Amino acid sequence: MRAVVSRVAWARVTVEGPEGDEVVGELDAPGLLVLLGVHRDDGPDAPETMARKLHELRLLRGERSDGERRGDERSCAETGAGLLVVSQFTLYGDTRKGRRPSWSAAAPPAVARAAVEGVVEALRRRGAPVAEGKFGADMRVVSSNDGPFTVLVET
Repeated sequence: MRAVVSRVAWARVTVEGPEGDEVVGELDAPGLLVLLGVHRDDGPDAPETMARKLHELRLLRGERSDGERRGDERSCAETGAGLLVVSQFTLYGDTRKGRRPSWSAAAPPAVARAAVEGVVEALRRRGAPVAEGKFGADMRVVSSNDGPFTVLVET
């Protein structure tokens, strides 16, 4: 699995509905926006491993008791911050040859859906507040990056 993780002030995912854009997932407070890709060779432990990494990764701003900010040293597990998880098969696009990406490394949709749902379920079992995109939908992701601060996380 591969995730592009951004520390955000807020984030929102919308899809087009019959009456216009519909919000399907939202963080209205600081947390992590997680664009999550599943590799075709990911094993059964990958969702639990990714969930643990995402929940415990120290990317959030910490504050001292006097209100002053310190370095980026707090995790969602420590702060209770939420995560917005959005499936993103394009993270395994291979652009080394030609002008068109190859998607052959990405997991097939049924496998990817189960793995993404596995990450979300594992995060919730850990007590994390989780919002989600809509698997397979044409989504619009909007966020306000904090920093900006973005890292690549892999299992």
